[in-house]
Amino acid sequence: MAYRRTAAVQARLDGQREAVLRAAVALLAERGYAGCSMAAVADRAGIATGSMYQHFDGKADLAVTLFRTVCGREIAAVTEAAERAADPLDGVAAVVSTFAARALKSPRLAYALLAEPADRVVEAERLVFRRAFRDLIAGRIDRAVAGGRLPVQRAELTAAAIVGAVGEALVGPLTDGQPPETVLPELVTFTLRALGGH
Repeated sequence: MAYRRTAAVQARLDGQREAVLRAAVALLAERGYAGCSMAAVADRAGIATGSMYQHFDGKADLAVTLFRTVCGREIAAVTEAAERAADPLDGVAAVVSTFAARALKSPRLAYALLAEPADRVVEAERLVFRRAFRDLIAGRIDRAVAGGRLPVQRAELTAAAIVGAVGEALVGPLTDGQPPETVLPELVTFTLRALGGH
C-alpha cells in the first residue's frame, strides 16, 4: 500500500516550502542567482540541505520556482495598475512606470530577474515573463488604435520592442543607483513617443 501524507504532514511541508521560498527571495535580492545555492537557501530557511529535496529537484527547479514566484508578483502589480487606468495609453504608461518603480526599489532583485546571467531554464522563464508584459501592453495598444488614439501598428511587435527597451534602459540605473524620479518620467515619455501618441 502506497504511503499517503496526512493533512498535518502536508500542512507542515507546505509551510516549510513557503519558508524556503521566502528565504530564496531574500537571498536573490541580496546576492543574485549565484548566491541561491540549495545549501545557502536551506541555511537561510533554517532547515537541512537534504530537506530542500523534499520541495525541489535541484537548483534549476528552485531557480525556476523562485523566478515564477517573484515575476508573478510583478505581473500582478502591473496588471492592477493598468486596469485602474480608463484610457489605454494611460494603461501602458502605468505598466511601464509601475514596473520601473518597483524595480528601482529593489535593484539587486530586479537585476537578477532582468539581466543577470543564469541557467537556460531561467532564460526560458524570462521569455515567458517578457511575453506576459508584452501581451498586457499589446492589449492596450490595440484598444488605443481602435479608438483612434494611435496610428495603425502591429501591437504585439510594438509592445515587445517597448518591453525590451525598458528592460535594457533599466540595467544602468539598477546597477548605479539612480533615484526613480530621474528615470521614470523619461521612460514613460519614451514609451508614449515610441507608440506614436501625441
